[in-house]
Amino acid sequence: MRISYKEPSPNKGRLNINFIAVILFTIAGFAAAILANIFIPQISAGVKIKDYTFGGITLNINSAYRLVLAALIALYTAIGIFSAFDKDRRKKYKKRAQFRFAAGIALALWDLFGTKLQLLPQPFFPGPAGIIEAFLSESGFVIQNTLYSLRLFAVGFIFGVAFGVGTGIIIGWFPKAYYWLTPVLNIAGVVPAVAWMPFALTLFPTPFTAAVFLIVICVWFPVASLAASGVQSTPKAQFEAARTLGGKTSYLVFHVAIPHAMPQIFTGINTANAFAFTTLVMAEMMGQPGGLGYYINASKVWSAYYKVFAAIIVMAVMFSLITKGIGLIESRVLRWQRGLVK
Repeated sequence: MRISYKEPSPNKGRLNINFIAVILFTIAGFAAAILANIFIPQISAGVKIKDYTFGGITLNINSAYRLVLAALIALYTAIGIFSAFDKDRRKKYKKRAQFRFAAGIALALWDLFGTKLQLLPQPFFPGPAGIIEAFLSESGFVIQNTLYSLRLFAVGFIFGVAFGVGTGIIIGWFPKAYYWLTPVLNIAGVVPAVAWMPFALTLFPTPFTAAVFLIVICVWFPVASLAASGVQSTPKAQFEAARTLGGKTSYLVFHVAIPHAMPQIFTGINTANAFAFTTLVMAEMMGQPGGLGYYINASKVWSAYYKVFAAIIVMAVMFSLITKGIGLIESRVLRWQRGLVK
């Protein structure tokens, strides 16, 4: 028996010098934004800088803006250090470095033209420091509306996915159901969910349940269509093999057809996610007692466009996190695809 010895890599377990440069490049844009905010004076007199106290800490829009930038620097530095010891993570981090640097420079320019000089049309395009004032002045109200939107989205989306998957399986498995339900699905699915708003407000007792109905409708169509397509496209050879092994109808449905349809079901869920979020905002702007859409509407009436931008940023973060969560669930459920699909 021959015992081979492999010399350990000199960079194993250590930060590579070149990758340290990538980390520094990534955070350099945000550092430049902090320096620009500190050293470029407030030239325009149209900005009122107020102090806000939180737990004994006094902040204004500029100091809060710098804290956000410092938090981004700390976050991307930590992600960089975490990524340094894995080849795939290093590659992904390096690929996004240029965009993150450009984002920091863009924030610096936005701060300059939107806050320091106010060359952008005001009050429609406030600077990033001005937008942060919405979180300083009424953070509790922003959180309250965000939680309302999350609750409304979660209820509508979960029911819509369940209803869509169930309908899709029935349509895909039973020919008679396909004959009767497919025309209904095609007709109802092409109508924008918001168009059902007058009927929803009439049929349902509260604005919340009416909005849930609209989200269910917009989620139901893509999920049901792709679930039915996935079930129908299951190869007959798989059913025959399962029958040979003694599988009954329930086994064929739950252990053959549905697993085969899962990739298409998740495609429908990802598509429905964007539709549901759009419908959520539209429903909140058209009669909900709360939510980020309601917050945008109320802020727009008073020309408080910095609050509108704050709500948009919260929406973007919330949508990204929801999409990431769906992606993690999909990766877990479809883990058998690893190595098969690029």
